[in-house]
Amino acid sequence: MKVKYIVYTVLILGGAALIGYRIIENKEKDGPKKEMGNKKPTRVTGIVLQPQVFADNLSLTGSLEPNEQVDIRSEVSGVVRDIRFSEGGDVQKGQVLFKVDDTELRARLAQAKSAEALAAENARRARLLLEKEAISQEEFDVSNADYQSAKAQSQLISAQLAKTVVRAPFSGRIGLRYISTGTYVTPETPVAKLVNNSQLKLTFSIPEKYAAQMKAGSPLTFGVAGSRDHYTAKIYAIEPEVEATTRTLKMRAVADNRSGRLIPGTFANVELPLARINDALLVPSEALIPIQNGKKVFVSRNGKAMEIVVETGSRTDRDVLILSGLKAGDTVLTSGVMSLKNEDPVTIAIAGAPSSPKN
Repeated sequence: MKVKYIVYTVLILGGAALIGYRIIENKEKDGPKKEMGNKKPTRVTGIVLQPQVFADNLSLTGSLEPNEQVDIRSEVSGVVRDIRFSEGGDVQKGQVLFKVDDTELRARLAQAKSAEALAAENARRARLLLEKEAISQEEFDVSNADYQSAKAQSQLISAQLAKTVVRAPFSGRIGLRYISTGTYVTPETPVAKLVNNSQLKLTFSIPEKYAAQMKAGSPLTFGVAGSRDHYTAKIYAIEPEVEATTRTLKMRAVADNRSGRLIPGTFANVELPLARINDALLVPSEALIPIQNGKKVFVSRNGKAMEIVVETGSRTDRDVLILSGLKAGDTVLTSGVMSLKNEDPVTIAIAGAPSSPKN
């Protein structure tokens, strides 16, 4: 009998313990739900999206290059006898820059001219004898060939003699001089660099997705480091194909530089106009949150913060162009967004609005 009471007591105590455990477990589960349901709204600021005019510009980097440049060298070997340019000075097309000693070539030319004159006389006599049938056609041909060979030799030496005078191939500014009077130069000896800076070439590349919008004659603006001035240029040449390794399209513009303020070799910050959008939607850059596959923003709907994945385009100093995901009239949250979760309650203060906060 006692055993029976003990068994009943144990069963009753076990059932009571199980019921108590279930009650405590359900309270723990229901606690966070009630807490979440009673979560206080987060105070944030936002803007109401309105369509606006946006000039879509592509920001790029480029490099300034001279319109024309060449390394000045001598085509013949010899001792420099006369230098007629100043380092850093301007020269005109055809101006004599320096002369290589031509004494030996002049002597060789005189010798060649004498041989040419003798060969010409022999050829003349051979022609007369051929007309009288005093010599064969073969003998005349040999005499005439000797004359032509002597004449070609004179022309060759005359050409070499002309190369002893080095002239500027185009007008421009000459750089540092690397020779002196008396220097023995060869075709491999650098003398100076000649650069035409009256116009500069601006070379840059754009992403391939903008390639279809590019055409010759399009204007652009650019700036350079150390100057607040903005300069204009015009595209005049575009590569016929996209570079496979970088997926970019290279192009070149020309800029006027008669003032001489731009220096070749410097980097340029290019602003290339793409299109004018009359109903663009722009959001502040701080409203965008990076995610794995792109970017998202929070908008307010029925007093709650809702996540929206967006596609972005060009950007300005403070705003980003939205290509898809939002529409005009959406209230985009701009501050306090990093701590928000989807469907969190929010209290919104509309930026620039004098009225009370919007829920």
